[in-house]
Amino acid sequence: MKIHIETERLIIRDLENFDAQGIFDLDSDPEVHEYLGKHPIKTIQEAEEVINFIRNQYLENGIGRWAVIDKKTNDFMGWTGLKYEQKLREDMSYYDLGYRLRKKYWGNGIATETAIESLAYGFDKLNLKKICAAADVNNIASNKVLQKIGLQFIETFDYEGKPHNWYTISKSEWVASKNNR
Repeated sequence: MKIHIETERLIIRDLENFDAQGIFDLDSDPEVHEYLGKHPIKTIQEAEEVINFIRNQYLENGIGRWAVIDKKTNDFMGWTGLKYEQKLREDMSYYDLGYRLRKKYWGNGIATETAIESLAYGFDKLNLKKICAAADVNNIASNKVLQKIGLQFIETFDYEGKPHNWYTISKSEWVASKNNR
């Protein structure tokens, strides 16, 4: 098991096959999928397929979403991290910042904490020049997280018939924002 980031309260590591129940608990919740096309999964097998898809990204792209684990309880909280995205925006490929948490962990600053750690990893360890993110315009919480951590709103675009906000942050903007904290 590869641990990428450890904070005071979290372990951020590769997703593993034994995370299937955690992925199921996360992605079978209709409220979690409210702004994700409203297609929650229905079986453990689908959770296993999600994990296999993400683990394949590790092999193909050297990066993919990571499990977020509560250090005190060892509970699967959700996922976070970067992935190399080639489908969301038809006009470009880019490194995408994302996070998804089980409902019981909403509102505790975990998305913000893991997103900041993911940006640091992308810029400091992977030496990326730019990281992007998208959020449904109606997903107020996710839009707030992206703005709070320094991503800049660029435009609204259509994805599967729904308006989404597009954000970016460059390495130089990240370094400047770190120096201002």
